[in-house]
Amino acid sequence: MSKTSRDIIFDLMKTNSDPVPKMSVHSQRGQCAKRKSILEAAAEVFCRQGFTGASIDEIAAEACVSRQTVYNHYREKENLFTAVVEDVMDRANAMLFTTLSTFPEKPDNLEDDLVAFAVRLSHNCICNQDGKFLRKLVQSEGERYPHLFESWRQHGPGKIGTALAALFARLAHKNFLEIDDFDVAARQFLALVNADLQMSTLFGVTPTEAELDTAARNAVRTFMRAYGAGAVSNTERAATANSTPR
Repeated sequence: MSKTSRDIIFDLMKTNSDPVPKMSVHSQRGQCAKRKSILEAAAEVFCRQGFTGASIDEIAAEACVSRQTVYNHYREKENLFTAVVEDVMDRANAMLFTTLSTFPEKPDNLEDDLVAFAVRLSHNCICNQDGKFLRKLVQSEGERYPHLFESWRQHGPGKIGTALAALFARLAHKNFLEIDDFDVAARQFLALVNADLQMSTLFGVTPTEAELDTAARNAVRTFMRAYGAGAVSNTERAATANSTPR
């Protein structure tokens, strides 16, 4: 018995709906490992050579893969550069907001707690490898690729000021600080924290723990002279903090 047109169409639909063979778990892990290796190698090479000076051959050699493997994953150097910047920005932003979550909202000793927070901020977000890498790329490639770094500016450094302003507002509400403009106070805090570290970070030198502590303490002392609630007693601060709904 010959097949009708309907039967033929049904058979074709069934054939086309057959699942495409999937990569094995082992193959998927291998591909992910290669992509990670390429991204890490490309970050190193782009950081040393800049976009123009970096070559796919050098990146492939550093990643221990073939030149063709790099092209298979990213097709061209600009795609790879974009992927590197996005990967580093994701890590940097994640570390930034993890650090912000440690801000002392209920301080026992505000100055000491802010110093410890400033040290963490410098260590995790300013002087770490991703922070240094992004600053160097902004300086060398920011004019050529402004669209890449605009996203980082808005979602990374652009947001830290807003987040810090909100955190300082909570401290002011509890009478730990006296601040009229929280956004200005947040920008000034960040500038003070970075003040003693600018020369080190400019030349790619990693400050010691002692230097980070000294820079943070200098910053916080200056900040507290400007915004510390000196007229409010410790008893009043504690009473206000305890009465604030949690």
